Parts: sequence; C-alpha cells; structure tokens
Amino acid sequence: MGYPDTFEGFMVQSQDDWTNFKKQEFKPKKFQERDIDIEIECCGVCGSDVHTISGGWGGAPMPLCVGHEVIGKAVKVGDGVKTVKVGDRVGVGAQIWACLECKPCKTDNENYCPNKIDTYGAPYPEEMGGVIAQGGYASHIRAHEYFTFKIPDNIPSEEAAPMMCAGLTTYSPLVRAGVGPGKKVAIVGVGGLGMHAIMWANALGAEVYVLSHSPDKEKAAKDLGAKEFISTVDKDWAKPWAFTFNFMLNTADATHQFDLAAYLGTLAVNGQMHHVGLPDKPLPELKAQMFAPNGCSMGGSHIGSRPEMFAMLKLASEKKLKPIIETIPVSEDGCKKAVLGVHNNEVRYRYTLTDFNKAFPNR
Repeated sequence: MGYPDTFEGFMVQSQDDWTNFKKQEFKPKKFQERDIDIEIECCGVCGSDVHTISGGWGGAPMPLCVGHEVIGKAVKVGDGVKTVKVGDRVGVGAQIWACLECKPCKTDNENYCPNKIDTYGAPYPEEMGGVIAQGGYASHIRAHEYFTFKIPDNIPSEEAAPMMCAGLTTYSPLVRAGVGPGKKVAIVGVGGLGMHAIMWANALGAEVYVLSHSPDKEKAAKDLGAKEFISTVDKDWAKPWAFTFNFMLNTADATHQFDLAAYLGTLAVNGQMHHVGLPDKPLPELKAQMFAPNGCSMGGSHIGSRPEMFAMLKLASEKKLKPIIETIPVSEDGCKKAVLGVHNNEVRYRYTLTDFNKAFPNR
C-alpha cells in the first residue's frame, strides 16, 4: 500500500531471534491535527533497542521496529501544528506522546506523564488507531508536535541522532542537579550515554572525573572534557577520592557488578549517585547503613523534557560539541550488525544508521 497508509521498517519478529530483522510494512497511528510525518534520514542505535528486542527488560509486542533517535524531514504536518513546517529537519526521541494536561506535563515534566507513550513498543488507544507504536529503523515516523524538535543547522544529522535519547537522558539529570562551575562531577562509564554526559558536564562548567573499568578509554574521556580518568579495576581505587564528588552520574550497563559502597563513599556530604544506565539485572544488595557515612542518596531518571531538549541542542550548537559515532548503512544486515555491536560492547561510542534513501527508495 505504502505511505501515507503504511510505513516500512526493519522489524524483529521474536525475542528468541532478536538479531534477525525483516523489512516489512506496518500501519502507523491515525493522523491527527498535531501530528507530523517525518521521512527518516538516520537513526541512532540505543542500548534500549537491544534490551527491548532481546527480552532483557521483559516481554515486548512483536513484530517490532525499534529506534528512538530519529532525524529526518517533515513531509506532512497537521492543521494544529505551529512549531514545524514541511521541509524542516527535525528529531524525535524516546517519547512520542503525553496527555499534556496532568501535573507533570504542566510543570515541564511530561517525561513522567502517567499516560505517556514511548516511541516504540507502546500501545496507542483506540481513538488514535489502536496500533503499537513503531520506531525509527523505518521509512517514516508519525510523531506528536510536542515531541518533534527542530535541529540546529550546524549539527550534522548523524551526530544529532544520538542526542535525541542518549544526549537528553544525560543532560536532564545534570542540569536538574545544578551541575556547573564549582561542582565536581563523576561520570561512570564511557559509552553512548557516558560520552554525552562528559561533554555536557564539561560544557556546563563542572570539573569532570570519569570512572571506568576500561583503561583504553582514557584518551577519549579526556578528549571529551574529563579532567581525570579513574580506573575502577585498580585495587582500592576509591580510597583517594573519598568525599570528593558532588554528583555522580552512572551511565554504565553493568551496575549489578559494582561494589556500590565504594562508589557511594566517593561522594561529598549530601552528594548523589544518579542512575541512567538501566541494565537487565537488578542492583546489588543495598543496606541503609551505606548512605549514612556521608549522607549521600541515590536516584534515577527517565529521558528529559522538551525545554531541556532545546537547551541541550542550543548548548551543542553554540559550543560545537560532537559525539563520537560510527555509521552503518541501514538494512537487515546493518541492523543486525548494530544491535550485536551494542550488545557485545564493540561500538565506539554510538552507532547511527544511515543511507535510508537507499533502503527505502520508493517513499
């Protein structure tokens, strides 16, 4: 049938065969007055994609097209759309709808809307078509205006793509914690999330330290703006850093292997360890006594808000910040290579799927 009635995407049929992608058509949600149709140019590959299709985070509706770091061109806008016009280059992240009426939504916390719809794998209500939301390894995506963001001209699409999720997911907790001049910030992990976190914390004016179990990532961390690189494979690595960090952002995917007492012990009085890496396995056992020596705390967050997205893009544009990426042409084999590279920790440091015009020549 084809656009606008159906979109085409690279879809996984079963979590038991999660590296096997097949190109097929799917039906998008009903087009409404604040919707925007986007012809996709490129899409970042997020760890969430792998956790979802592999079953690490539990069951998911199949077949499923993942991808929530989307950059493309607006090709159709609803009559109620005021912020985007046809032809604009725009991005879509990990959330595609919220009620915009509840208390979180009305306080710029729509990323915590109890009725939110994730960009893929979430059911739309019947009045919106009753379909499952499908993501960005596809020819098109249909997104609500509020979750569609114009991209500054000087940020290349393949670099903007990972900012839509990895970028916002790390930017939001940093700014909400008041990270800036005079603050010492520890970033745990140097991957797709950690790379962005180091860039943002440095650009916001903080003194940035990187904690990593991969000593070969020291140069990259310092190139991104880290003052010090701390190897957590060294014996007693935490002792020299006791009572040091005002804020610690954990981006790692192996938290279940951490000695959390050691990490918490490096926090300054009333410091916080904040989690945005969401591994398949639970955290190690915690005791209340672990928080007592320095009055520290621990928390987590989910992506970020529309105002934070625009502030992040403005920061990246003005300071010419560039993530470290690798590109892979989108295809059945390309998608397989990308998700396996993320799963096996082979990517340095984020994949962006490209060449969508070749994969979808008839759109």
